[in-house]
Amino acid sequence: MTWLAKAKGWAKRLKRDVLALWLAARDRRVPWHAKLVAGSVAAYALSPIDLIPDFIPVLGYLDDLLIVPLGIVLAVRLIPEPLMGEFRQEAERWAERPVSRTGFAFILGVWICCFVFALWSLLELT
Repeated sequence: MTWLAKAKGWAKRLKRDVLALWLAARDRRVPWHAKLVAGSVAAYALSPIDLIPDFIPVLGYLDDLLIVPLGIVLAVRLIPEPLMGEFRQEAERWAERPVSRTGFAFILGVWICCFVFALWSLLELT
């Protein structure tokens, strides 16, 4: 197995675990401290805002390579194993759901309209 195949497998498991943690943070059977950690890790992983911006050389990607995986490890250890297995199965089912290209096109269209409107408004001011 090549390093690229291993990296793809690791990334797929990471994505599944982030989704599983998001599900765990919303489940009433999970202890409150595990919910707090799981919700924080999932929010940070899914958020476009980073602790260290990506444009800073090396350090920008270091937080994504260290903080997220370490947070996942901590959160997974706090959640009881049978529940985590259940959340992982649910996350895999979510990942297999069909993707809505129409929804994507709609959201993209809204963003393009917003960008055009903002650009038009700026040009009107000058």
